[in-house]
This record gives sequence, structure tokens and C-alpha cells, in this order.
Amino acid sequence: MAAHHLKLSPSKSELIFIPAMTGPHHDLAISFENSLIVLSVDARSLDVILDGQLSFLTHNANLTRSCRYLLYNIRRIRPFLTREADQVLLQSLVISRLDYCNSLLDGLPMQTIKPLQLIQNVAAQLVFNLPKFSHNTPLLRSLH
Repeated sequence: MAAHHLKLSPSKSELIFIPAMTGPHHDLAISFENSLIVLSVDARSLDVILDGQLSFLTHNANLTRSCRYLLYNIRRIRPFLTREADQVLLQSLVISRLDYCNSLLDGLPMQTIKPLQLIQNVAAQLVFNLPKFSHNTPLLRSLH
């Protein structure tokens, strides 16, 4: 790595252990450049938070929180936007976050995916300015 002028920063490095089967907790640590990198509960890579069980619960909670914040702010400026501008904002800010690395979420239980589906439903309702309990399937189809 030194030949390519890359340097590993021990203060920003995280160590995660993903066992093949559930078993006893391992206390791992790596000594590197007079620093000790200890085992962490979860690690961030490319803005995806991985945990030891690959359940993505922390990732989904953070993603849901950030998307709700964006939806709240878009809803506040909604009266000043056209429908096209509203749709562009939602697709560029909210839907792009939901789509990023979503292939990692394939095969997860429905209870893990449901908060993300609710965010997508709220985004579609916001574009069409429909009430909370309106049917979402035709809305989602028309947005694609």
C-alpha cells in the first residue's frame, strides 16, 4: 500500500467478526502501528452498516431516520414546488438512498424491510399529494 501512497488510519479502522454459525463471542484485537484495533459490534463500509449477524437492523434504522428527515423537510416546502420538482427532489434525495446497495437486503425478513417500504409509500403519497391511507400500488407503478 505504501507504494501507491495509501495509508491505513488506525483511528478510523474497524474490526468486525462474522461467524459462519452462531457461537460464543470472540474477543479479537489487532495491533497496528502502536494502536490496538478491537472488535466492534458493527462496521461501516461504503455507507452500509454491517453487523456480526448481517441483520442490517442498524443500517435500516439509520436509513429510515435520514429518509424521514428528508421527507419532513420536503413536505414543508411542498406548497412552493411543482409536481415535477417534487418528484425530482424525492427521487434524487429519498429514493436514491433506498436504492443504494438494496441488493444486500435481499432475503431479509419482512419485519426488517417493512420500514423501508413505508418510506417508499410515503414518498409516493407526497408526490401525488394523497392522504395517508390511500392505495399505494398504482402510485408506485406510475413513478417508474
